[in-house]
Amino acid sequence: QVQVVESGGGLVQPGGSLRLSCAASGIIYTIYDMIWYRQAPRKQRELVAAITIGGSTNYADSVKGRFTISRVNAKNTVYLQMNSLKPEDTAVYYCNVDVLGDRLQRLNYWGQGTQVTVSS
Repeated sequence: QVQVVESGGGLVQPGGSLRLSCAASGIIYTIYDMIWYRQAPRKQRELVAAITIGGSTNYADSVKGRFTISRVNAKNTVYLQMNSLKPEDTAVYYCNVDVLGDRLQRLNYWGQGTQVTVSS
């Protein structure tokens, strides 16, 4: 089994910054895609940013130029640096990882989410 834990959320003023972290642990041979999603109240969960094992990245149009996703493979960790935050960035942010793990099974895991609130 693989555990995924996000951290770094909180309350920040508009224009501020936060850095989210997501660490995976357990029996892990390889992590392929690592993805950040978010879900605002009464809205569908949406992809925010993704990074492949090779380091290729993809961003939602709404966060391009403001958010940066990165990963440290040796730590099974992915980060989301969020700058110039706006009230519309308020949401629960979830981490999703695509893992080759125990018995060479490739499975998808979610974290429990971390709340980001942008408000003055």
